Amino acid sequence: MSLAWIGLGSNLDDPAGHVARALHELDGLPLTRRRTASSLYATCPVGPADQPDFINAVAQLETRLSPLALLDQLQALEQRHGRVRERRWGPRTLDLDLLLFDTRQLEAPRLTLPHAEMTRRAFVLVPLLEAAPTLSLPDGQTIAALVAQLPEATPPRRMSAAVLPESR
Repeated sequence: MSLAWIGLGSNLDDPAGHVARALHELDGLPLTRRRTASSLYATCPVGPADQPDFINAVAQLETRLSPLALLDQLQALEQRHGRVRERRWGPRTLDLDLLLFDTRQLEAPRLTLPHAEMTRRAFVLVPLLEAAPTLSLPDGQTIAALVAQLPEATPPRRMSAAVLPESR
């Protein structure tokens, strides 16, 4: 079994509902179960500012899928939530990013592991720090150190964790 970290985000059509449902649905992916998840966080959008704030979270999965097979399942789940890719960093009903997969480092046309932008994104790092305070990246950087290095900006605002579904 492999361990994977997934970033979840939404800023359209009941974002907290989309993220909460996706957390539940991740537990139903083939050969996969959700082990843990962070609280939900309200965050400012990255990219175009003319869009609503996001709701973000992270989840750890235990899976027998390969990284690319898991990516395919994540993209299919996005589609079931009505994801439309109109513009880069634009609004979306659901965004699922494969952040980490064990300690693998991968550069492929469809997937980079660890996720190429995760070390600069508070909306990924802050929930990761909550869910896995001792987690390190494959290169040895700790999530805590990366959070400490984030530029002064509007930090993610933690919301109630009560909406998180139980893992099966």
